[in-house]
Amino acid sequence: MDSPETREPSPGSQARTEPIDQLRDDVRLLGQLVGEVLREQGGEELFEAVEHIRTEAINLRSGTGAEGQGEGALLEWVQRQPTERLQQIVRAFSVYFHMINLAEQHHRARTLLEREQSERPLRESIAAGIESLHQKGVEAPALVEDLNHLKVHPVFTAHPSEARRHTLLQHLEHAAVLIDRLDRLPPGPNRELVLDELRTRITLIWQTAETRIERPTVLEEVRSVLYFMGGNVYRVASAVQRAVEQAVESSYGESAISPGKTGPVLGFGSWVGGDRDGNPAVTPEVSRAAARLSRLTVLQRYREEVAALGHSLSISARLVGCSAELLGSIEKDREGMDLQAVRRWADEPYRRKLGLIGERLRRSETGEPGSYSGPDELLADLELVRGSLELHNGHRVARGPLLDFIRRVEIFGFHLAELEIRQHADRHTEAVAELLGLVGIGGYGEMGYRERLETLEQRLAGPPLSPMRGGLSLPTREALETFKAMLDIQQLGGERACRTYIVSMTRAASDVLSVLFLAREAGLFEWEGGNSQARSKLDVVPLFEQIRELRGCGEIMKLLYASPSYRAALEARGNRQQVMVGYSDSNKDGGYLAATWDTYNAQRILAETSGEAGIELTVFHGRGGAVGRGGGPTGRAITARPPEARLPGLKMTEQGEVIFARYGRLPIAQRHFEQVIHALLASAFGHGANGRGEMPPTEWVETMQRMADTSKARYEALVKASPAGLNFFSRATPFRELGTLNLASRPVSRAGNAAGEANRVELEDLRAIPWVFSWTQVRLNLPGYFGLGTALSEQIEQGGLERLRAMYRDWSFFAMALDNAQYSLGTADMDTGRHYAGLDSEGEEVISEVEAEYKRTVEAVLQVTGQTELLERSPILARSIKLRNPYVDALHFAQIALLSRYRSLPGDAEPEVRDNLLDAVHHSINGIAAGLQTTG
Repeated sequence: MDSPETREPSPGSQARTEPIDQLRDDVRLLGQLVGEVLREQGGEELFEAVEHIRTEAINLRSGTGAEGQGEGALLEWVQRQPTERLQQIVRAFSVYFHMINLAEQHHRARTLLEREQSERPLRESIAAGIESLHQKGVEAPALVEDLNHLKVHPVFTAHPSEARRHTLLQHLEHAAVLIDRLDRLPPGPNRELVLDELRTRITLIWQTAETRIERPTVLEEVRSVLYFMGGNVYRVASAVQRAVEQAVESSYGESAISPGKTGPVLGFGSWVGGDRDGNPAVTPEVSRAAARLSRLTVLQRYREEVAALGHSLSISARLVGCSAELLGSIEKDREGMDLQAVRRWADEPYRRKLGLIGERLRRSETGEPGSYSGPDELLADLELVRGSLELHNGHRVARGPLLDFIRRVEIFGFHLAELEIRQHADRHTEAVAELLGLVGIGGYGEMGYRERLETLEQRLAGPPLSPMRGGLSLPTREALETFKAMLDIQQLGGERACRTYIVSMTRAASDVLSVLFLAREAGLFEWEGGNSQARSKLDVVPLFEQIRELRGCGEIMKLLYASPSYRAALEARGNRQQVMVGYSDSNKDGGYLAATWDTYNAQRILAETSGEAGIELTVFHGRGGAVGRGGGPTGRAITARPPEARLPGLKMTEQGEVIFARYGRLPIAQRHFEQVIHALLASAFGHGANGRGEMPPTEWVETMQRMADTSKARYEALVKASPAGLNFFSRATPFRELGTLNLASRPVSRAGNAAGEANRVELEDLRAIPWVFSWTQVRLNLPGYFGLGTALSEQIEQGGLERLRAMYRDWSFFAMALDNAQYSLGTADMDTGRHYAGLDSEGEEVISEVEAEYKRTVEAVLQVTGQTELLERSPILARSIKLRNPYVDALHFAQIALLSRYRSLPGDAEPEVRDNLLDAVHHSINGIAAGLQTTG
């Protein structure tokens, strides 16, 4: 299978001298290998079919096709192909894209390595950030103090935006290793062996179904996330911590910081097994099981590290000595576990101690006597070893792998990642109403928000209800049991293992207070009212995810901060409050620009409200991978935060395909964290764009508000004012078929309806991921820009072009908003979207509206940014999109044919025929996602 990248070098040029030549060579090689495998697996006929559609798609894009061989001819050819052949074509392009994506990832890692060798310090690295602060005059003690407040906290989710099976991801990882190996091998027998291994791996990918027969279970999703958490995430964590300390030493000198004495800059969380919002498969027992698996994963990694350290630390006490404290602890451990001394290690105290540590860790897995009660005991043992080494000329040894291990234990504890719980506010309201009914307080669900708040305040000042669980409804029992599961998990892995409870769709202060009311029944919250001191073992996190709640979040938080019971709970938690801002649902609710502005504004309001109340705020960003779900470069998002909310911590969700993209390769994972921390250093400590505390001019803020309102009205006119918009969405996109694609355990709607059961969808019930995913599949990308063009054009027509240009030039937030929209616009393709519109016989008006808004947006964005074409300042990205387009076109043609064929099946069609067609559609969805490198 060939590629537009495979042109021969011009005469006199040297192969593999420029980076783009290296990537071109890799793409050419992998394309050839895929072609060889296609011939082997499907014969010459398949290969020629793939080449035909590929060549014709390229000709259509370039306008070089022969007369009579245009778009209509290609569509007709595709329609003539049997379903089996179309599925083979789809899979062929999917395999190709999987391999090319690996080549691009490999090239990025290779380029990073080359830049690290030539740039000192590397741009957007931790070292560059700290050196910048040093040059600005920040003193070493102040910097070290700041670093102790800096925290990057990704939270992994099972949101269904990863179209690839875990099995396929493992094959791709193996292939990535082989591609890396090729770089180090000259032509010869060894290189040929690796190439043959790569052909084998491509064959396995070809013969592996990309779609699942059944939905994965929640625990299968847990294991998938633990694969990354216990792998590259575990490995990279200590490297990032070491990079921080080395950067300080490099800029300020060795005396500025003591190795291992700064707090961890990384922390990790997971919703997988804890997110029960709309997912009935997540039960209290599943949450307990998820926590046990996470604990087991990290303890096994610790045992591996301890074994490696024991093998390495062969230091003789006769030659260099060791501390009396270390020797005493060895005897104490040995006696406590009733173990005999190991004779052959009699003169090697570090090996003896590490052997005992390994045994205690093993017992911690099973709960046997002699196990560690928690990570603090393990850290104390490791510090004993480290201290003894430092006292006996072992400074270098103490600051090597042992220190890295200590850092990991500080970061991961005995839980690896905190299991966070999430549930919809309405579920709590229903449970509270039932419980209050038992004590004669009826009608809670019909009360206004103020009356609910007052009722909860009164009840929280009294004793727990302690109802008989057997007399409660199943949903209420499960709600209470969830809090009991949180307590059980804390007892297993410490409080850090499960202490965060997120309230989806928070609309009022009572939605947050109801969680305290329910948590009290499990013993997670205790308060006797009045001025008494509370005891709380959980953090309640309101999630504001629709436009109205984002705009009203300040008033909601003021009510909470004024609540005696909630204030008592906050004091028990150190007067710290997390608030989550939802990007995906706000976009679905009000469109791109309104959501972008209101999430920005909400951060400012939350920071001001919390500051006035004396509360330390953490903003938890619920960002997805696509622009329509709050995605985009993380570093830019950090520096584009409101000045009031440029906090030293960043907590954010990591969803779906983003997990593999960021953490699938170790160099890319480290680079991601380096860029994030660099942006935090620049932003939070007063040296980001505009400077901390410097507000955008009032005129700009007012302009943004007007544009957000205009954009929102334009968006709502299409998707809310009439059924035409949602009907088009249901008919012209593969949404219905996507609902039957077994991506995740969670249904595509909160109500749990299968998308394929009905043509009609309700926007309120529809989840944001399939909303964005489906628009992305047909290349209309509506959630990433719709309404923006109308808003910008209105301002331009009113004479505001120069003001908009100044905003783009000097306001990092506005520049980010327009540049992220450029990505959505740049990857959109109206011609492709119009082909899909043919699937909706009544869709002409809608597609015309989308096309008009797209054109309006492109023209306005180019005027404001001063560009002649989209992505002009991102040439590599623009080039990649252009080169991929013809190949993705082939998949679009196939998918349209398959959708039309599947939807026109008679009701009495053979089940096998229906299943085969649907399977082919599913594979086309995966293929397009691979080609676009996003699901949405």
